[in-house]
Amino acid sequence: MADSATAQEFDILVLGAGSGGYAAALRAVQLGFSVGLVEKAKLGGTCLHNGCIPTKALLHSAELADHAKDASKYGVNLSMDSIDMAAVNAYKDGIIAGKFKGLTGLIKSKGITVIEGEGKLVGTDTVEVNGTAYKGKNIVLATGSYSKTLPGLEIGGKVITSDHALQMDTLPKSAVILGGGVIGVEFASVWKSFGVDATIVEGLPSLVPNEDPAIIKQLERAFKKRGIKFNTGVFFDKVEQNDDGVVVTLADGKTFEADLLLVAVGRGPSTAGLGFEEAGVTVDRGFVITDERLHTGVGNIYAVGDIVPGVQLAHRGFQQGIFVAEEIAGNKPAVIEDINVPKVTYCDPEIASVGLNQPQAEEKYGKDNVETVEYNLAGNGKSSILGTSGIIKMVREKDGPIVGMHMIGGRIGEQIGEAQLIVSWEAYPEDVAALIHAHPTQNEALGEAAMALAGRPLHG
Repeated sequence: MADSATAQEFDILVLGAGSGGYAAALRAVQLGFSVGLVEKAKLGGTCLHNGCIPTKALLHSAELADHAKDASKYGVNLSMDSIDMAAVNAYKDGIIAGKFKGLTGLIKSKGITVIEGEGKLVGTDTVEVNGTAYKGKNIVLATGSYSKTLPGLEIGGKVITSDHALQMDTLPKSAVILGGGVIGVEFASVWKSFGVDATIVEGLPSLVPNEDPAIIKQLERAFKKRGIKFNTGVFFDKVEQNDDGVVVTLADGKTFEADLLLVAVGRGPSTAGLGFEEAGVTVDRGFVITDERLHTGVGNIYAVGDIVPGVQLAHRGFQQGIFVAEEIAGNKPAVIEDINVPKVTYCDPEIASVGLNQPQAEEKYGKDNVETVEYNLAGNGKSSILGTSGIIKMVREKDGPIVGMHMIGGRIGEQIGEAQLIVSWEAYPEDVAALIHAHPTQNEALGEAAMALAGRPLHG
């Protein structure tokens, strides 16, 4: 172990420079702390380099491909001849490079000390990086996550993860996607737009199983219409590779043949071998256990982001990073509740949700004490202009506030901001119905849904 007697010391030492880590570092500097930021790869972490940004760039290219195919419906004569993956990747990588350059410059300008290399916790106040010890009066663990696989399912050859899929320079003719959650449906959506014959295999009874049942029904209907195949309710058994591709076998004996298998079964916390448990931090199935204020219960060690049990979203980690910096400063920030973290799945059609879905609300308040309304986007002028369909569903406690909002439709994720305010501030439908929503926008649909839930629908 390195000698820590003369180790460089910081007020706050952050282990990991992804969304949660760099947010903690930036807010800590604003609060007057000295900060060391340890990162083994690149500033920005998974979200910038292998997650949010590159996948959404691909989804935008996919949207443009669909627009080209359907342009004649809108009086524009175009043709979609082919997908140039080299150009798609150049566009994607250009976005990443620009954001990385901006973040790197920002971190440098704020006087944050960036320590390159893999950090390991070697005490309650010490992190070792490349044989050198660094001390922190406070330590923030923000080591992120990795693409998971299943026991016995090895990644390699024609069995890939989303990390590999983001770097592909050629498209397969066909693909099986193992997992019908966020990653799976987003890649299925991209690949279908690019002309790939995509089939999702999901062991649970439906796609995106954590969403409201009404949203699930709408997505599955839309995917069928788009020609995206899916098989739900039967678990994966095995995959065999051959010269032609892969043969995927399910537990019921059903088989699927394709050029490759994309394993999209979620992300695991990156905590193994980093000394957390040895330092006394409680780790359960790889996740760091904290209290509601993100403290580990050991020394002045906190944890944020994907390594903390809960929804694995970049903006959650980002907000947690800010929270911890505020907490260390003694500012007593409000506790971040996972249920009020907005979620968007950027497939086509998009899904956006915040708060309790109907089954969760009925479990909490009782079935007879929950009221819901579904507003069909067919009645929304801007949605008709965009050529999209879907619904906005509001869930309220009977005679009480709105406790959940769930939406599906093209570009509907842009409405999640107001939805989060409505749920987080415990607004009543009557409050939202009184607000003025610009016409014609999809945002109007939130107002219409609120009027319906308040018992005074104008268009229904």
